[in-house]
Parts: sequence; C-alpha cells; structure tokens
Amino acid sequence: MTIMAKKTNIDNPGDITLGGYVHTHERPPAFQGFDGLPYTVSIEIETVSDLANPYVAYLVFPQWASTGVGIIGHLQTPVLFREQTLKQAESAISSLKLSEVKLLLDKAIDNSTGRTK
Repeated sequence: MTIMAKKTNIDNPGDITLGGYVHTHERPPAFQGFDGLPYTVSIEIETVSDLANPYVAYLVFPQWASTGVGIIGHLQTPVLFREQTLKQAESAISSLKLSEVKLLLDKAIDNSTGRTK
C-alpha cells in the first residue's frame, strides 16, 4: 500500500492559517529559518494566575538537525494571546496566517542570535 502526502494548495483555506494547515495535513508545518535551518512549529497553551485572562498561547519552534533525524534545539515566541477561555486561546493562535508564523520564527531566530536578515 502506498501512502501519498497531501499536496499543499494555496487556494485551500487550510493552507493559509496555522490551525487550518494542521487540520488539513494532520501535521505541523515546516519552515526554513533565515538561518538556513529547518524548523517545525508547535502551539502551546498554558494556564496562568491572571483571573481575567487565565489562558496564554505562544509558539515553540523545534529546530531539526539538517539531516531531519532529530530535534537539536528550540526557539519560542513570547506570549502572543491572553484569553478568557481555552477555546478562545485555541482559536486565536490557530488563526495565525502561516506567513505570520514564518515572521515570528525569523524574529525568534534574530532574538536568539543577534543576527538579522
């Protein structure tokens, strides 16, 4: 039996947002950072002690070995969303456009190394 990967289609709304991509392809998107290294992205949501907005959401970017064999590090964004409910936090972070996620990755690389594009 042959299993074929789903082809990316920029006309498909699932290929525009982070949540849509994960739903459509059943895996996180991968990016090449401006440092030339491969990364994937993970949505993280945590609870905090803020009673007004107890859910925070941010992104973690696992950095892969150039061979793709294993994770060799990671970067993360600061908190991107503070929400009242888990559903609101999931919706907010999932609605990020993939182009915005790529910009956040490059900013995280810049912040970690002092390098600029």
